[in-house]
Amino acid sequence: MTSLEAPRSRVPFSLSLLVAFHIAIVIASNYLVQLPINLLGFHSTWGAFSFPFIFLATDLTVRLIGKAQARRVIARAMLPALVVSYVVGVLFHEADFNGWGALADFNIFVFRIAFASFAAYVLGQLLDIQVFDRIRQQSRVWWLAPAAASVFGQALDTAAFFSIAFWHSSNPFMAAHWVEIAWVDYVIKLAVSLFLFVPAYGVVLAAVVRWLRQDPLPLVVAR
Repeated sequence: MTSLEAPRSRVPFSLSLLVAFHIAIVIASNYLVQLPINLLGFHSTWGAFSFPFIFLATDLTVRLIGKAQARRVIARAMLPALVVSYVVGVLFHEADFNGWGALADFNIFVFRIAFASFAAYVLGQLLDIQVFDRIRQQSRVWWLAPAAASVFGQALDTAAFFSIAFWHSSNPFMAAHWVEIAWVDYVIKLAVSLFLFVPAYGVVLAAVVRWLRQDPLPLVVAR
């Protein structure tokens, strides 16, 4: 399947923006996952609404600058996201600013969340890239690749994150409800992805392709 890619001269700048975006979403999600909500009697967290943004960005990255560059974004984002997520999580544990002095004591609860996010992010994004790229090359239906990638990528991401972060957690609520929260979280993320971000993917992709076709620089055509 033939596809347009971004001009090579713009790839470094695009990668920098994507790395910054990935780090910001991971940090925000790690903070929001500490804030529980109740939806129709089921326990979940606010993080379920923020993390799907990463899958949208990753799928667009694969589509526009290739699978190898998407993996490079993950490689560059994962360690800074881990470190900064821990720092932000300690400073704003349970939505309250705890002061800079909180960093002096190691917080195992927050570290587990940060490390779980690190592992889940890497596993989920790599699977998302693989599924998206494989289906994109085999199907001309524009929505099939991002939809399938979301189903499988978010399943692995959710299972890895909640099991690492909250199995036998020191937080009694999360230790007791993490399986339920994980299932509800996955359903919410999948619904947000399929009904909001997959259409958004189509809109953004169409806009970017129109912009590239108007660009005076030569386009790179790849198979």
